[in-house]
Amino acid sequence: MSQSPTDATQHLQTEKPPPGGTSNNSLSPLQTIFAITRNAFREAVRDRVLYNLVLFVLLLTAGAIFLGELSAGQETKIIIDLGLSAMLLFGVFIAIFVGVGLVYKEIERRTLYAILSKPIGRGQFLLGKYLGLCLTLLVNVFVMGVGVSLALIYIRRGWDPLAIKIWPAIMLIYFELIIITGVALLFSTFSSPALSALLTFFVFVIGHFSADLKGLGSTSNQVGARLVFRALYYLLPNLTTYSVITPAAHGLSPDLQSILLAVAYTIVYDVVLLAGATLIFSRRNFK
Repeated sequence: MSQSPTDATQHLQTEKPPPGGTSNNSLSPLQTIFAITRNAFREAVRDRVLYNLVLFVLLLTAGAIFLGELSAGQETKIIIDLGLSAMLLFGVFIAIFVGVGLVYKEIERRTLYAILSKPIGRGQFLLGKYLGLCLTLLVNVFVMGVGVSLALIYIRRGWDPLAIKIWPAIMLIYFELIIITGVALLFSTFSSPALSALLTFFVFVIGHFSADLKGLGSTSNQVGARLVFRALYYLLPNLTTYSVITPAAHGLSPDLQSILLAVAYTIVYDVVLLAGATLIFSRRNFK
């Protein structure tokens, strides 16, 4: 019994060119990537886990308001600290648990075979899936960020400048999440979803201790250990660049230079991740 094609397959189907000519309905590479991105976004939005996570973060923000009212003079600090921390943590859950299934679900449903039978490059397929999840994360981070800003306005019973000042920190959280998404996508091209999720979570945790890795590499007496720690320091993402939750809770925003460096680092690292994922994925045999 044959399976019905997914939305992605339907949108990516191209008509056979007539004899002696080409089809006017064939998709350009950018249109192909856009179609995959759109369908990846739709599929992720249909997943109720996303709504549950966003709702949970908003409930945590409401809880922060209650705790803030119990702590005189600490209301805004508690709301920002708890709200942004929850945004990061549950954003990581979305990036990991949705990201590791981007490729695996298509293989399990056997829809990948129909998609790749079209004139679609495997790199285009991965890029479209990646951008679809990044768009999903952008919407979720925006909704959660608005929730934190509204909580700040509510606790002050009026306008609070921090409602705007926290958005550079929220933007850096988003850039960290799209790096984690790229890591999850890379692992998903050659391992099972469970192992991919575990490895991605380890990268997330270790990435926040990059300075410690560098210090261990400098102080270790064993040459092998120094090489291992240095390799991990340079290979794994340095996520401390995006750790601005504590300063944001004290009303401090990252300067423009720090933001631009973080953006540049994100672009370079994601290009490397996607290139590696494409290389591995292109060598897999799905026949």
